[in-house]
Amino acid sequence: MSRKVLVVGSGGREHAIVKQLAASPQQPQLFCAPGNPGTAELAANVPLSVSDFEGIASFCREQSVDLVIIGPEDPLIDGLADVLHRIDIPVFGPGATGARLEGDKEFAKQVLSTADVPSAHYHAFSTSSAALKHLDTLDMPVVVKACGAAQGKGVAVCATREEAEAHVHECLDDQRFGGAGLRILIEECLFGPELSVLVVTDGQDYCLLAPSRDHKRIGENDCGPNTGGMGAFAPVELPADLYGEIDARIVLPVLAELRRRDIPYRGVLYIGLILTESGPSVLEFNCRFGDPETQVVLPLFTGDFLEFCYQTALGNLGAYLQGLHEPGRKAPANWTGSDLTAWDRHSVVVVAAADGYPGNYLSGKAIELPSGPDDDGWIIQAGTRNEQDRLVTSGGRVLGAVGVGNDLEEARSTAYGLLGETHFEGLTYRRDIGASGEDRDAR
Repeated sequence: MSRKVLVVGSGGREHAIVKQLAASPQQPQLFCAPGNPGTAELAANVPLSVSDFEGIASFCREQSVDLVIIGPEDPLIDGLADVLHRIDIPVFGPGATGARLEGDKEFAKQVLSTADVPSAHYHAFSTSSAALKHLDTLDMPVVVKACGAAQGKGVAVCATREEAEAHVHECLDDQRFGGAGLRILIEECLFGPELSVLVVTDGQDYCLLAPSRDHKRIGENDCGPNTGGMGAFAPVELPADLYGEIDARIVLPVLAELRRRDIPYRGVLYIGLILTESGPSVLEFNCRFGDPETQVVLPLFTGDFLEFCYQTALGNLGAYLQGLHEPGRKAPANWTGSDLTAWDRHSVVVVAAADGYPGNYLSGKAIELPSGPDDDGWIIQAGTRNEQDRLVTSGGRVLGAVGVGNDLEEARSTAYGLLGETHFEGLTYRRDIGASGEDRDAR
């Protein structure tokens, strides 16, 4: 009898996860709550909110669900995994104590400091008067961050005092980000290309998926405000010694500190890095698969993704990894789990957003998709819904065009070709995703 798997969430990340699960040779029975029109093509969408913990738990009991994969951060931070653990449902995703790494940036900084992991110097504030007084002592640029989870929009890289002051007021006085912005960090600004590293761990053993790079700003050449992510590519090619440095200097100490604090963690720990002149430094943690990084990392995954997640949820990741084949061609040394990635392939996703995003935008616009996907390119749906037998826009980031190829340019060509066949009123996208193979945002 095939395994039953529930994916919680409704965005592009969840569509990508469902797509990868559907490719499992085990032919699982898939559910997605609440899902979107894209997930509905591969799974049974379940009309449950990600915040309806009781409803999700009841569904899992009634359907005898074998595995739950939680996509978004909010249900993880609020303890959905803990609720499911209490009824003996295996979960790929940390409990509330582990998810605090994303839900509380000040706590994450404390973990980094204790583990002696490089990160930007910071101060925390809960009143604008104290924060503004501190700004008087600093040279620009600085980074101002909402301490809580704000869907990737609570971070501002401020080139001037006026910009920093404005973001302080937005968080602490205007409460633009709600409770997530009632406490803020003011950090030194670090410079260098950014890197996203997805660490999968069962609390004891771990592995690293393909390194990727997200493009967060709305405009070309990294202009304009931060977004949830406008595109990504993978793998990012690094100097040979940097693979081992990231593993030894960043990943191992962080996981050891979580164990020292008796914080159980089964799932993905997303580590956002910046590669400074003095070495890699941690920008942020996420407690789940990144979006849009998932859309480019999973197409390069070489194993049975269902079995991988299931064994991780059970605490058997080490045994699973021991049974893998030897790393493939071009696999870097000193990258734990390098045999899980097809290093001779490349992937790109370009996000199609609604005009006005990340500010106010219109929804309900009819979407015209390409004629059909193939093995090297497909559309991942995110902010979409069905309305009167039409597919229409319903979010800021509407969809993602994914291309896979033997090199980065081939993958880019496929992704942008698909996007050229995609239409809705107000469609906007960046034309430089993965163009140079690097992203030099200051953070």
